[in-house]
Amino acid sequence: MDVYESIAAVCRRAKEHAGAVAFAGEADMNAMLKAAADALRKEAAYIIAENAVDVQNCTRGAQFADRLMLNEKRIDGIAAGLEKLIELKCPVGEVLEERTLYNGLKLTRVRVSLGVIGIIYEARPNVTADAIGLCIKSGNAVVLRGSKDALRSNKAVTSVIKNAIAGAGYDPEFIQLIEDGTHEGATAFMRMNGLVDVLIPRGGAGLIQNALKNATVPVIETGTGNCHVYFEKSADLAKGLPVLINAKTQRTSVCNACESLLVDEAFAQKHLGEIVDALQKAGVEVVACEKCRALLPSLAAAAEEDYYTEYSAMKISAKIVGGVDEAIAHINKYGTHHSDSIITEDAAAAEKFLNEVDSAAVYWNASTRFTDGFEFGLGAEMGISTQKLHARGPMGLRELTSYKYIVRGDGQVRG
Repeated sequence: MDVYESIAAVCRRAKEHAGAVAFAGEADMNAMLKAAADALRKEAAYIIAENAVDVQNCTRGAQFADRLMLNEKRIDGIAAGLEKLIELKCPVGEVLEERTLYNGLKLTRVRVSLGVIGIIYEARPNVTADAIGLCIKSGNAVVLRGSKDALRSNKAVTSVIKNAIAGAGYDPEFIQLIEDGTHEGATAFMRMNGLVDVLIPRGGAGLIQNALKNATVPVIETGTGNCHVYFEKSADLAKGLPVLINAKTQRTSVCNACESLLVDEAFAQKHLGEIVDALQKAGVEVVACEKCRALLPSLAAAAEEDYYTEYSAMKISAKIVGGVDEAIAHINKYGTHHSDSIITEDAAAAEKFLNEVDSAAVYWNASTRFTDGFEFGLGAEMGISTQKLHARGPMGLRELTSYKYIVRGDGQVRG
């Protein structure tokens, strides 16, 4: 059996068993989630042992290893995410519109599951459980394809959840994991038309661009995160500095971490030194524009490429801008349309920023780190969509559904 056929067999199995979740009642969905959450905690030692092998074999640096690593606290957080989904209402079956047409046909538009969702992702085994949980509560079958670096971790998490669902009396085969870690396998997965209804890539820019270039299955683009914090001239420094430090340093390897600092020229004359000092004391390397370096000559120079870069590390680019219009233009040019924040006490400047920055999430006096399904009250998330069609921002349950029209008649024909 060649690579394409082996991947197709996995996807076909998910599709054949999709009815086990698509037509499940909400009580059954919740029972599956509860069984999965309990099992993850109970089997934490087994999952951590399998994950430790992946971490030990990791040769891609500390940031990558941090994304890969599981411990009891992270597993408990994953389980808590599944339990949060239990509290949320299943969107499937929600009536979006009802009306009677001129000819007496009764038209209803209702939410339905997408069908079979394919997830292709990198070294975050938490995505395995998050994706399964979201698909359960939105009535979708799921095919998972993680990176070879996390294979043992993903197999452990998947097997624990599937065994728990089976133990609770349900068919778990709507959940499938592709174990092939080759580039050929990834490309084949992206071309499973008829077996996979939508593909969601989660990871770095290379993975996402590869999916957009090679997939024939519809793709929901999840974005890399070159996120900005902008200090406008009326900013409250005492309020803004903790926001900046949190956005940059709370967890550097995630897509909602701040990578770029913008400072109004008038504000920079008074406070750039304090801002840079706070960043450097937190361990952040700062590369800066010439205007910044004129005020602080010890700073390293930023190249044009720096303004486009998602560092995923303790590094940030800094640039002085001439006002809110220039800040907005800079973000819309160099950013990735993910999450951007303005620090200001000027409501008019804030509203202009919130309205004109073309990003999935925009903030006023708050950290970009809040762009997260759990923080937004959506439970776990499938990813942060930076596109504009179908879904944008954290993708929770509603974003994993479509709709269909149900039309009830009494013998009407069209003339």
